Formats: sequence, C-alpha cells, structure tokens
Amino acid sequence: MSIFPKICLRPEVENYLKEGFMNKEIVSAFGKEKAERKFEALLNHLSHPPSFTTVRVNTHLASVQRVKNLLLDELQKQFNGLRVPVIQHPDLQDVLLIPVIGPRRNIEKQQCEAIVGAQCGSAVLRGAHVYVPGIVSASKFMKAGDAVSVYSDIKGKCKKGAKEFDGTKVFLGNGISELGRREIFNGLPELKGMGIRMTEPVYLSPSFDNVLPSYLFLQNLPSAVVTHVLDPQPGEKILDLCAAPGGKTTHIAALMHDQGEVIALDKLPNKVKKIKQNALLLGLNSIRAFHFDGTKALQFNMVKDTEGEPPFSPESFDRILLDAPCSGMGQRPSMACSWTLKEVTSYQPLQRKLFTVAVKLLKPGGVLVYSTCTITLAENEEQVAWALTTFPCLQLQPQEPQIGGEGMMGAGLSFEQLKQLQRFDPSVVPLQDMDTDSLRESRVEDMVWLANKDCIGFFIAKFVKCKSIQEKDP
Repeated sequence: MSIFPKICLRPEVENYLKEGFMNKEIVSAFGKEKAERKFEALLNHLSHPPSFTTVRVNTHLASVQRVKNLLLDELQKQFNGLRVPVIQHPDLQDVLLIPVIGPRRNIEKQQCEAIVGAQCGSAVLRGAHVYVPGIVSASKFMKAGDAVSVYSDIKGKCKKGAKEFDGTKVFLGNGISELGRREIFNGLPELKGMGIRMTEPVYLSPSFDNVLPSYLFLQNLPSAVVTHVLDPQPGEKILDLCAAPGGKTTHIAALMHDQGEVIALDKLPNKVKKIKQNALLLGLNSIRAFHFDGTKALQFNMVKDTEGEPPFSPESFDRILLDAPCSGMGQRPSMACSWTLKEVTSYQPLQRKLFTVAVKLLKPGGVLVYSTCTITLAENEEQVAWALTTFPCLQLQPQEPQIGGEGMMGAGLSFEQLKQLQRFDPSVVPLQDMDTDSLRESRVEDMVWLANKDCIGFFIAKFVKCKSIQEKDP
C-alpha cells in the first residue's frame, strides 16, 4: 500500500513519460484506461523502495553458503534478535535476497526534527544511517544523544542550517543524533561522519556500511541479472564501456573465475579510482580500469602498440557490456526529480555514439549487452529498433536468465523481438506491506517471485554480431 506521494516530476517530464507509456500501440492493445492506471501505478512505485535488499556474493573469495551464514549473524545483531530470512536466488546463485520490513506506520514522531536532502532520504529508505553532509536542517535545541524524527525535503526548498521547515517533507523514521546542531552546522567542510543513527526507520533494511566488504556487493537485482546475461567465460577479453562504480565489472571478473582480461572504462577519474578500489577489495586481478571516454575508445590504423590501453583496434573484444549513461528514471526510491525535459531526453544521442563504438570493437560472433536503469521508451526499445536497422550485422538474442518482463510496445518491434528483451517494471505488482507475521507465513518461492517483480525499473537487450564490419576510417 502507498505511504508516500507519487514521484514529483516537472509537468513536462511527466507528460513526456505518459506519452511513452500511453503510445498508440499500447492504447490499442490494452485500452486507454488500463494504460493510464498502469502509468500512475509506476509513478507511485518509484517513490517507494523495492521489497527486497539484494546483495551479490563475491564467489571469488567465499562460498555463497558461508556468506549467507555470516550475513544471518550480522542481521541478528542489527535487528536486535529479530529473525529475517536471507534467501539464495534460485536463478542467480550468487545473489542473496533480504526482505524489507515496512512500511511501519505506528512510529511515534519526536519533537526534535532533522531535515535531509532527497538523495540522503532515498538512502535512508534503503537502510542507510544519516551522514552529516546530508543534513539540511535541524531543530535549534538538537543535542547529541537526542531522539530525532528525520524527514526528507523532497522538493529541495529547505535552506541549509534552518532551525525549522514548514515546506513539503516526508517522514522517514526516528534516530539518535550523534552530534548536536552546533557541530553539524559549524562550517567545517571535513565533517563527514554519521550525524544520526537510524533506530526506527519507516522501512527496516540492513545497513551495509563496512559489513563483509570483501564478500558482499550491494547491487539491485536487475544489475546482477545483466552480467549473467552477458555470460562471460574464462580466458575471454571483455570490455565494460561505462563501468563505474564497478559492480558489473567485478561481477564479470568473478564469473570468469578471474581468468582472462576485463577492461573497464569511465571518463571521470574519481570513478575509475572507485573501480580500482572495488577490484582490490574483492581480490580480483583480471580487471584493468582506465580513465577514458568510451565514445573515443575505437582507433583505426594503430600507429603504435598501446599495450592493451585505450583506444582499441576494431573487433578486439569477445564480449562488451554497455551499461549506458541514462536518465536514471527507474531508480527507487525517488520521491522527486527536478530534471528538465531537455536533461531527461539528452541521453539518446550519447547512447547511440557509445553503441556504435561497441559494435565496431566487438569481434564477429561476439556478444553485446545493452542495459539502462531507466523506464523511457526512447532509451530502451527505441534504441534496440535503431540498432537493428543501423547494424544489419547484429541479431537480437534470447536472454538467460529471463527474470524481467518482455519489452514495451511502441518502438515498432515485433512481438517475438519484444519477448527477447527484459524490461523490469515494478508496477506489475501492487505495493506491498511486509511485517514479521507475513514473513513467517510466506513461502520462499513467493518471496523470490516478488523480488523479481518489485525491484528498480531496468532494461536489458542482448545482441550477437554475426559478421565483420569492413569499413574505412570515418
């Protein structure tokens, strides 16, 4: 059941999304009313967290069973003896599912209040504590050790350092302040530690701050599906074209048993540093990460040997993952998005540039997987239709495992082609209330089914390159 308002979008952005979800093909197939109800349900789901926290086990260093046992012990400590199951996903053997308890509607609100930014609020709803940089406002009498009610400023209207706020705010739960108001707003930029320890969140999820860091990677379910769809094999040379923060890169290396070569590119140096840190933490040696713009990763007529560094010669990779930069409209929970229509629609040309490079870098017979964490037709099914027209050498492939639903109508793809895509659409199930009683009564297979449906919005397409592309320099 809905506890928060639907995601707050600019009117032109909401209309743009609505046009996509109520296109002629969909309205013709399902009727206008049903299409409109489904779209409104999707907007509601986006402001709420998924029903499960998903973690991927680093099978390079530990068995799934061992990590599952360690995690059960950790959850007992975090939840003060409350028993919450940890479920191994039957189709993704290295993925563990932890049900989220909530929404908890009977939490008593405190007189002392703290307001956090929308991004911090989203993290709290998925199990995080509140860190000082996320705190926007605090009651004038707030001291260390006080019981505090935490609210999210979903429209970004609260002034930094304010002593009270009467604007639109959403209750996230209660916590204990680690610092007083004076320490939080003393102007010291280096103050980045915990500000409020959440003790009664509206949604109870485990905190993974420094929990089994070499064994676990916190990852949304569809993000783990992507790498299994890519199906990397030991000894192959694989490119992750837009790799930060390295979740999928490290997953590729783990599935290859760290045998072969995984090249990871990102154009932001601090993100490349994060990829390298994650590879080191997870004990993976096959990963080489480079600060490099993926749109420039292809080079014809190599003058000198770059010793495996970008740019690369055509047709030099066995498999390529393009987890493309996107509008991110599938992320959950997201109570508000201030982006303009121009920003939301700006990604399609960049995605096509990257896709073109990926096709040219892929060996004949190689596999290309394209994915996004967004829900728009333009960045997903329309890109597939464009790719199949632009590159006759590509064939759409069935995916294994097939956990998401089929692709969305509206881009002119055939029914058979739509069935070969995976679109994760959380609106296919009603919003759930989960408490300890319902957990005890739930069957494992029912919980797995719910985890597969009630996740973030996501899209996956898999292609194989059937023949070589012989081209002159562009």
